[in-house]
Amino acid sequence: MNFIKTTEADSHYNHLESMSVRELLTNINREDQTVAHSVSKTIPQIEAAVSVIVEKLKNGGRLFYLGAGTSGRLGIVDASECPPTFGVHEDLVIGLIAGGDAAIRKAVEFAEDSAEEGWKDLLSHQVSDSDFVIGIAASGTTPYVVGAIEYCNRHNIETACITCNEGSPLALAAKYPIVAVVGPEFVSGSSRMKSGTAQKMILNMISTTTMIKLGRIKGNRMIDMQLSNHKLIERGIRMIQEELKVSKEEASDLLHKYKNVRDAINNYDHEQRN
Repeated sequence: MNFIKTTEADSHYNHLESMSVRELLTNINREDQTVAHSVSKTIPQIEAAVSVIVEKLKNGGRLFYLGAGTSGRLGIVDASECPPTFGVHEDLVIGLIAGGDAAIRKAVEFAEDSAEEGWKDLLSHQVSDSDFVIGIAASGTTPYVVGAIEYCNRHNIETACITCNEGSPLALAAKYPIVAVVGPEFVSGSSRMKSGTAQKMILNMISTTTMIKLGRIKGNRMIDMQLSNHKLIERGIRMIQEELKVSKEEASDLLHKYKNVRDAINNYDHEQRN
């Protein structure tokens, strides 16, 4: 199949080495400003996927992100931030990368070129039709990702993808394709730039919206966040103060007692009623 791979198209800029530092920064930023507009066009596609993801997770399923290189790392970042931000179990959102954990820090040669390994990695987590799998690949051609999505389809596992090339094999394989066409990169073919930014934005939208619909936010606050450092403890105290209209000392005592913002608020209300 032939399609136009815009992620590999020639940059709109040339002679980059002749530009000043200010010119380089200004031109990179000019290109970056187009990304949000490109992502906005995909909101209906994201909505369709998230609606299914929420139902899967409500019924005990999990969300998998699967990618190689930059795309895989972005998935892992988003997955790893869900437990501390929303207080969910670390197995609810799982990020997988071609080449395994070693590839998070260092490129693993040819890891992305197997159409079988992605499915094997999913099977190592006992993936089933209760789960939802999102393949992430800017090019839309990465065998590790495309192969895994095709295997999922054969096993009635719901799939989506995040890619930056319209009509790519990945976009055609996924049941819920999300395609943000950001155009040529500032450095030709460097999809860690605009494509990576678009993927990160979409991942933020997917996980945040999903967690809100799962009840993990109250008002606009992360009341289930893990209290893993002093900054977050102080934030938790302020949340309790504002929600319950109590002093900082009382809010601190409640947080120390219940170890969780939600539990502190709920138990305080219960105690006041009794």
